[in-house]
Amino acid sequence: MGTMANNVRVILYTTNEADAPELRRLVTSLPEIRIVADLDEASLLPHALAQFPADLVIVDLDPQPALVLECVRQLRECNLEIPVFALSSQSDGAVVLRAMRSGIKEYLLKPLNLDEFRDAVGRIVVNQPKTRQPGKLISIMGSSGGVGCTTVAVNLAVELAQLVGSTQKVALVDLDFRFGHCATLLDVHGQYTVADLCSTPEQLDPEMVMKALIKHDSGVLVLQRPHTFAHAEIITAAHCANVLSSLQELCAYVVVDGPTRHDPGGRTVLDSADFNLLILQLLVTSVRNSDRMIQELAGQGFNTDRLQFICNRLGRDSAHLDVAQVEQTLGRKFFSTIADEWKTVSSAINLGQPILKDSDRSRVRQDLRALAMKIHCPDALESNKSNGSFLGKLLSKARSGGASAAGSAGEVKAPAGVAAAPTP
Repeated sequence: MGTMANNVRVILYTTNEADAPELRRLVTSLPEIRIVADLDEASLLPHALAQFPADLVIVDLDPQPALVLECVRQLRECNLEIPVFALSSQSDGAVVLRAMRSGIKEYLLKPLNLDEFRDAVGRIVVNQPKTRQPGKLISIMGSSGGVGCTTVAVNLAVELAQLVGSTQKVALVDLDFRFGHCATLLDVHGQYTVADLCSTPEQLDPEMVMKALIKHDSGVLVLQRPHTFAHAEIITAAHCANVLSSLQELCAYVVVDGPTRHDPGGRTVLDSADFNLLILQLLVTSVRNSDRMIQELAGQGFNTDRLQFICNRLGRDSAHLDVAQVEQTLGRKFFSTIADEWKTVSSAINLGQPILKDSDRSRVRQDLRALAMKIHCPDALESNKSNGSFLGKLLSKARSGGASAAGSAGEVKAPAGVAAAPTP
């Protein structure tokens, strides 16, 4: 059996609305699976395959196997390399034989057995020799407007760029196509935008992609929002998938400020992302919206285990709600928390520069650095829970050796490449 690829991009077709959410949940319970397109019309399969980058097509044959298999046959005539899996409640030998003759690689009976599905993916979709693995996609969305998504996205991208160094690239994409301000927060301006990359249905050329990116002094490559509302209207879910996939081929990390809307395009981003960071605050409105989003996404078949919750603007002045209460309400632990230092953050926003430039030892910057570290090297961060680890020893030395320099705030500047930790 082959080794399953790190990311397997899937186009999923089914007309069974009642079963679709559970099917999506089962398919995405494999951490490697990324659903890039969700179809309910079999005739659109060739078009979707031309628009969306995919490694596997999964089709539900019920209730009209003959119609679906004819579409699969036509699809295979156009693309002989893409593997197609069929799902069906029918075990009739004639149906199975016709499926195989139509080009189906694996015929799986419903209800889908997860172990059989995992083995099938491992057999068919295997790692091919590549010069590099695709970069990780990080989506950042808010429970409501004004919770700090853009600030987190921009500064997380900058922190990741610091961690990977000059040998690798980090991209920042503004998916708020009308009111986005990623470029504003870094005070960069460019001729081209995400809309320019969406003007062609073909696979994007790396030179074209790089030409549209604006390089900030931190090393972050920014893809700004469209210049006009009219340009924003032309961007589709397929465009987003194509642009983000192309960027993943070029960059170690692709941080997206968004999605901002819960439509098919937004769900495509969530399904494709390696990390989905949901930003909320200790406010009843923010927590209620977060709970609604969890329920809605779960109802659509999204695997909500792929959501990571970030508590932003955590400070002593938060009244009536605390972290433990919110975690109990949502039934989730926070992936990370970010301190409330509005003066520091607002100053960085108004100056158009990342927080680390003038406030590298502030608590909010340390929290953003820790978030980046948790994404970039989670194993090292986990081992840091024990001071016996190498990283723990480094942090311990930093605390003891730099205490006098930390000032009244008690903060310590960590060695290069290591997340700083505030003294308890």
